[in-house]
Amino acid sequence: MSEVLGKVLVVDDDEVIRQLIAVNLSLEGFEVATATDGQDCLERVLDVMPDVITLDVMMPCLDGWVTAQRLRMGEATSHIKVVLITARAQDDDKRRGRGIGVDAYLTKPFDPAELIQVVRDLAADPPS
Repeated sequence: MSEVLGKVLVVDDDEVIRQLIAVNLSLEGFEVATATDGQDCLERVLDVMPDVITLDVMMPCLDGWVTAQRLRMGEATSHIKVVLITARAQDDDKRRGRGIGVDAYLTKPFDPAELIQVVRDLAADPPS
């Protein structure tokens, strides 16, 4: 059995995308949990305690912007690496992500190999 590279919480309201990300990361050796939206993410994050969260921006209930902000403000979650994955590719959106303190920003459609590399790099980087 190979070594687990880290824990990832995959958050997306689209089941197909959520499963695509989860399967790709699992095949690479990550332990993966999923959440269906931002509220579900915040309810599960302390149980999962992931090294990295992949987070869609446009979701019902609680969008990725608010979810990322709440993760950064939480004492127990502020260190978790966050990758925003979104169709919103405008410079203003990227600036907003940097302002919140996300660690990476990928636009849809994304290259699964690029996503895996970003998650791998972030999981290997110790919390600051």
